[in-house]
Amino acid sequence: MTTLNPLAINKPFMTQQTSAIYNRSRLLSLLVSGVLLGAASLSANASTLISSTDYLDYSVPKNIQERCVERDNCPNIEVHYLKTNRGWMNKITNARINNLVINSKPSESKPSKATGDAKVVKAAIDGFVASQFADIPDDSVFVYQLMVKPDYLGHVDNFEMFEISSYVFTGGAHGMPYSEYLIFDPSTKKQVRLDDMLQTGKKPRFKALAYEAYKTWVKTVDEDLNSYEKNWPFTLDDNVTLTDKGIDVRYQHYAIGPYAYGMPVLSIPYSKLSGVIKPHFMPK
Repeated sequence: MTTLNPLAINKPFMTQQTSAIYNRSRLLSLLVSGVLLGAASLSANASTLISSTDYLDYSVPKNIQERCVERDNCPNIEVHYLKTNRGWMNKITNARINNLVINSKPSESKPSKATGDAKVVKAAIDGFVASQFADIPDDSVFVYQLMVKPDYLGHVDNFEMFEISSYVFTGGAHGMPYSEYLIFDPSTKKQVRLDDMLQTGKKPRFKALAYEAYKTWVKTVDEDLNSYEKNWPFTLDDNVTLTDKGIDVRYQHYAIGPYAYGMPVLSIPYSKLSGVIKPHFMPK
């Protein structure tokens, strides 16, 4: 693991309040996702994957340090990068992490597609840090939070699954967690997306299966499906992962439900996916 600068103000840490919020959200993410991969079959590629993370060594600019150290309200920055023995996986995952960091500052503009080098990422974090002191009064108890971390979820056959989790807090009643799945195929050294998994012309069928899962999920949070759907209509998200039971579709906060309902996961079992996804995505 990369050694952190001992002089850096922003060593990874969280306030007690933010830590509790982030940990609850992360625990809910892991419990709800249903990524139970222990029973999935092993492969030679999967068994040799070694996964860990590195911290981004970041120091708050000196002019900000002078203001926030005295008031004990320095922004919390915790960015991790993927470090495996598969360089191509690291490159794809860490480029996405950089993109999330670059887009971390709230903006009405369309999100940037840039992945950026170290200078671009540092400039983005510096801007995020500086915005706290432009947006929030100096005597505020709130501190901005930016946390991004990749996690290895496991594998199904030869496919390797990861999740990038992030948390951004810029004041208000709560922060904004985010979760994104990544599926990798070691045989092609490429990321696998939903469209890559579906057989030709089968996306409408997959959408119909996801909608059935949506209706099942709605029944767990509301008694009136029709009324709920008027306020929170179903949409198909391509944020998917493989599990030992089927395909999970992850939704962000506010996508198909209010913030209090978290980040819903719709699960579609393999028994319903025969003829819908390509045969090599069905567990052997």
